Amino acid sequence: MMGMKARVFAPLPPISLEELIPPDHFYRHLERTLDLGFVRGLVRDAYADIGRPSIDPVVFFTVQLILFFEGLRSERQLLHVVADRLSLRWYLGYDLTEPLPAHSSLTRIRERYGLDVFRRFFETIVAQCLAARLVWGKELYIDATKVAANAALDSLQPRFAVEAHLAQLFSARDDAEDGEGDAGPDEDGWSAEPEERVPVDVPEAAQVEVAEHAARCHDWIGQAGRPDRTATSGPYRRTADFRISTTDPDATPMPFGDRGTRLGYHDHYVVDGGRARIILTALVTPAEVQENQPALCGGWKRSTVRRC
Repeated sequence: MMGMKARVFAPLPPISLEELIPPDHFYRHLERTLDLGFVRGLVRDAYADIGRPSIDPVVFFTVQLILFFEGLRSERQLLHVVADRLSLRWYLGYDLTEPLPAHSSLTRIRERYGLDVFRRFFETIVAQCLAARLVWGKELYIDATKVAANAALDSLQPRFAVEAHLAQLFSARDDAEDGEGDAGPDEDGWSAEPEERVPVDVPEAAQVEVAEHAARCHDWIGQAGRPDRTATSGPYRRTADFRISTTDPDATPMPFGDRGTRLGYHDHYVVDGGRARIILTALVTPAEVQENQPALCGGWKRSTVRRC
């Protein structure tokens, strides 16, 4: 006899999310292991002392971790997943009847924080891994992943015209940044002068040589992955040196397998060689920047080397 399932839904019994999530669930383990309370101190300057309460910064950074662990690419997509995943609601701290944050609010928060806050968040997590002895520090792996941009090749235009237009739009901001100067130590107390020493177990003469070489090279971390287009030699020039996308100026052409050439990025990683495989540094560059360039030019000197 063929059965037929009736679609009848009774009211939910009196039960909480705390009871529904298994004790050995991944997100329970993550909640016990990683305390994100420190992020409130990182972003305190981004908020006023009065006004309507914002989304908790801990919730925002929890969202970013879920995006990473679930392999999702946007907050909009994430909130669709959270709506019917009990474990994700529990990890975010939102009850079944509690409305989730709007994806547009999360986007505005990300823009408000800026790159520096995310970089300090990343460095704090790496410092916690060091304190937990998860970083071996004797061997590093460097690799890069291709990431397609949301822009078409048809958007490429002559670079000089587009950059002139952008410079006119943002000249006031650029003048303010140029006035700050580059001399002296950065916010972490690390100077870019040649005498900077590399705190690793190598001979002193080699430390000096490496530091001097790094000081002469392009600062990939400080320039947020943007290449130095003034340092060109010989007759050969990349397409990206004279053409730029009007919809995504940071993306450049890259081979993308059987799908031909697309605009995109390289997502660079420096990974510790220990069993935990901790990511020590991440850097996003235009696709034209090969995975070995930041390493060869000392691009990791201000972040990775000092940790190991």
